[in-house]
Formats: sequence, C-alpha cells, structure tokens
Amino acid sequence: MTASDLLSWRRQILDDELRAAVDRLPGMLRRIAGYHFGWWDADGTPVDGNTGKAVRPALVLLSAEAVGGSGVDALSAAVAVELVHNFSLLHDDVMDADQLRRHRPTAWSVFGIPQAILAGDAMVALANKVLSDRDFPWTATALRWLNESVIELCAGQLADVAFEHRAQVDLAECISMVEGKTASLLGTSCALGALTAGVDADRVELLRRFGIHLGIAFQLVDDLLGIWGDPQVTGKPVGSDLARRKKSLPVIAALASGTAAGAELAAVYAAEDPIRVDRACELVELAGGRDWARTRADEEMTAAVACLDAADCVPAARAGLTGLASLVLHRNH
Repeated sequence: MTASDLLSWRRQILDDELRAAVDRLPGMLRRIAGYHFGWWDADGTPVDGNTGKAVRPALVLLSAEAVGGSGVDALSAAVAVELVHNFSLLHDDVMDADQLRRHRPTAWSVFGIPQAILAGDAMVALANKVLSDRDFPWTATALRWLNESVIELCAGQLADVAFEHRAQVDLAECISMVEGKTASLLGTSCALGALTAGVDADRVELLRRFGIHLGIAFQLVDDLLGIWGDPQVTGKPVGSDLARRKKSLPVIAALASGTAAGAELAAVYAAEDPIRVDRACELVELAGGRDWARTRADEEMTAAVACLDAADCVPAARAGLTGLASLVLHRNH
C-alpha cells in the first residue's frame, strides 16, 4: 500500500466520525465548517470536493498501531486533531487574506471574516467536546495535551505575523516559530495516538519527537511550495508568500546567507514597492535558500526515523509512518 493509499484509507475511516462531529454544530457554523471541509457549496448543496490530506489524524491512528494499540480506540483523538488543524486553517486564511484554498474560494471570502473566525472558534470547542465525550483512562491527559498544543500553535502563528514587520529575523527564531505553529500539533497527534495505547512515557515521547521532526520538515516543504509550487496543484497563486513579504524559512536562510543575492533580497523586502515575484524567487534560490531548506528537511526526516527506530514500533505501522513521512517530504501540494 502506498502512502497516498494509506492516507485515503485513513481518510475513509475518519470521515464518517468527522462529519458526525460537525453535524453537532448549529446552523450557519455547521454550514461554514462543512464548506471549508469541501463537503458542500456555500448554499449547502453536497459536492465532491477536496477535503485535504488528513495527515494529522492519520498520524494519530498509525502511532496508536505502532505501539500495539488500536486505531479504533484512537478515533476520537484523530477527529479532535483534525478539527483543531482546520480551525487553524480558517483563521490562517483570514490573517493572510488568502482567497483560495483547495482550489476554491476560502470560507471567509464566501461567508465573511467574523463568520469564518467564529466557525474556527467553534471547531476548537468541538474538538474538546469530541474528546471529553469518551470516558477513556487517557481522556484528561489527551485534553490537556491538545489544549497545550493549541496555545503553542497560536503563539507560533503570532510570532509568524510579528516577523512580517521585523527587518531582522534569525533562523533559530524561525525554527522555534515553526515548532509552535506547525510541528506542535503533529507531535501532539503522534503522542495522542501512543497515549491511547497505554504505553510508557518514554515511547510516547519518542513518537511525539517523531511528529515534531516531521512537522518541521512539513513546514520546510510547505515554504518551498509557497514560493515554487505549481498553482494548478497547490491551489494558491505562484509566489504568494513572497508577494506578502513573508519571512518563510527559505527566505530567512537566503537573507542570512551573506551573499549578494541575499543583500538584494533584503533590499527588495525593505522597499515599499510591490515585489516582483519572479525576481524574488530567483534571489532566494541564488542565495541558497532553496537548497538549505531541502537539506534541512532531509535532516529532520532522518531524525524523525531515528525516533521510530528507538520506539520499537510494530513493523507494519512503522512502515506506514515512514511512508507518510516520505510523502510529506516529496509532496507537491
């Protein structure tokens, strides 16, 4: 089974439970959430839309299986992390003023900014409700970890926004931001899966570290796609991150390169004129930002796999996790 097949299979397992959870939202909150997930159009007519990759819930289920647990027992945790992730996407689209997600208009651009924000807020509350409604021995711990991850996510996103208004940002700060904004929820997804299996704290921590390394690699690839991704595949305009003067990891690496191209890129970012995206793309590459990001992503993936080796995983589930990691590293959207 390929990694894509694995995600599709896990998506099928998740989808009924996720739809049942969203159906618990009242009125317009449900409509906005379902539109965002790609289940129906703005007036509620069902469509066969793109519901996303479901990487995080797949990590929950596979991590449970990797340490001898059951994916079925971890299903409520998988639904919860997918709701939290999509809360962050709804809010992220508002903050970035993105008009497109998954090849169609973003929820805020269809329903309005306050409406999309409130739908995102409702998803976080719903994630907590989905977890708390199941009385497992691990429920209280899972709730604590999930909410800690939401706080870390918000702190990371706040740092990301702040970086856009700062002339100087170093790579260490940027990696720390990514650990909160992206890697924290992936780490929590893996830890929650292991937690549901009832294994010792050391193995749970190894799965969490696997998710953290995977999350950093995920963001590095996401940043590369934000500059060089094909709009027909990503569903976003070419060079969208550069057009907003976003200080993504490849950009920060380029700015810190000490090269002539890096200096020119710094001048471009400091100017008030609209950015020539094609030239900015070229400068990031010339300054080594693209190569640095790809190399660092490979290093994070190596560290992630080392965590799995130390965790003594069930072979089939370990293969699923490494396959998923490879898909993250080589994805085009």
